[in-house]
Amino acid sequence: MFMSAAEYRESLRQYQPRVFIDGDRIESVADEPRLLPGINALGVTYEYALDPQHAAVARAVAHQSGRDVNRFLHITQTTDDLLAKLEYVRLVCQETGCAMRYLSMDGLNALYQTTFRLDAEGGSDARDYHARFLAWLEEVQAGDLTVGIAMTDAKGDRSLRPHQQPNPDAYVHVVERRADGIVISGTKAIVTSAPYVHELMVLPGRAMTAADAAFAVACAVPIDAPGLTIIARPAGRPGEARALFSARYGQTTGVCVFDRVFVPWSRVFLCGEHADSEFLTRSYATHHRHTCIAARAGFGDLLIGAGALIVDANGLNPERHGHLRDAMVELIKIVEAIYACGVAASVYATRDPAGNLEPEAVFSNIGKLLLATQIYDMHRLAHQVSGGLIVALPGPDEDHNPETRADLAAVLSGRADFPSSRRAEVARFIEDLTASDAAGWMSVISLHGGGSPEAMKREIYRRYPVFERTQMVTKLIERGVLNDGEPGRAAQPGQCCDDGCVAPDAAKPISFVPRRVPGRD
Repeated sequence: MFMSAAEYRESLRQYQPRVFIDGDRIESVADEPRLLPGINALGVTYEYALDPQHAAVARAVAHQSGRDVNRFLHITQTTDDLLAKLEYVRLVCQETGCAMRYLSMDGLNALYQTTFRLDAEGGSDARDYHARFLAWLEEVQAGDLTVGIAMTDAKGDRSLRPHQQPNPDAYVHVVERRADGIVISGTKAIVTSAPYVHELMVLPGRAMTAADAAFAVACAVPIDAPGLTIIARPAGRPGEARALFSARYGQTTGVCVFDRVFVPWSRVFLCGEHADSEFLTRSYATHHRHTCIAARAGFGDLLIGAGALIVDANGLNPERHGHLRDAMVELIKIVEAIYACGVAASVYATRDPAGNLEPEAVFSNIGKLLLATQIYDMHRLAHQVSGGLIVALPGPDEDHNPETRADLAAVLSGRADFPSSRRAEVARFIEDLTASDAAGWMSVISLHGGGSPEAMKREIYRRYPVFERTQMVTKLIERGVLNDGEPGRAAQPGQCCDDGCVAPDAAKPISFVPRRVPGRD
């Protein structure tokens, strides 16, 4: 089944989560004005799946059931699936800035791989994790649900491992095993869209040791499970007149506190298998960083469009004003270079033993590292082409003030054929995306969401074939390629030639070895 945006919002009324915002207990998430921008943004992912114009990227055929499902609930099977995911994420973020629901797909694919791996390893009581996961996945797909990812723990003293924390609830962990399930407690600190999802997928936030086995847990929890409390921030800038964009679309994050939350075994997908927690976290990180690339490309498209509009409204032409052209090209370069990393990661994806495709990790991490740090450059370039109007423009209430509106319209107009009111709207749009508190929050979530830059750097260096590059140079040196032909420096067999200094056999065929892709086995 496919829900509409209205049906999605109505579905939230079937749940009664315990949610707080700004100290207030929220009685109805679906009717809370401070969450409406987030619900609106997530609703776009439902509407696009119903639109025939977007069906090719917004829908997919679930391989296990043959049912049409939302792309964000799909287990990727082909390179085309990964490319379609990129296109779909970019598309919905072009409208919403960040549509959030794509996290569901990233977590589902990571758990699909991990549960298959767990069952293949054997050696545990009732190893049926993969079957449990597939049964739960069928429910999620059939109901067209949204799954939030509860991965990042509160962490406490970061110099200590989970089992060493003075307060064990700094990490979510198993506090009791029962015949019918487990009981978990602890805190997940950054959960995107937490109040307005249907389910939370709890994942370990780091690799665990044997001493941390109680913290190696993955499970699915309904958003209104007894014992779960969500402490959230408003989504976007609801109700603010200057928030031309973020009053309509935004996102929230929530701190999720689990206080002895019961989870039946049918919803438990990792429980104590500490050695597999690292695989799960890295798999999710690769899927999610690949997706983030497309999300920020969609956001970048908004900045490119707004930048071109404001230049036009100011009466300038990038083809005649080189500094504006250069700034626009720099912005385009950043956005498309980030996206190109996502395309490369899709093309060079590897097939997991479970059967799904995982994006190539080096390209995925490079793309995410670029967007994490260059989001600030994207904002700077938008400011550069916009001029100073986004700073000087008074609030929108002055647009309707009979004592000031005529004067403002006269002095703040640009091109004669471009209405001053439209110029003001474009300026406020750029301000909202780049110079508001919502814009600053977007920068921080871009920097740390999906892992910090340090995490990406470690993963890139770990997976990149640096040793092969050293071998390449060593081989060139040993063959005398770099000694400018000095005699006597490379005359031994295996140095100047594989067989020593002998005449080549012209009849011997040359074998071609394709260039190795960085990080690909």
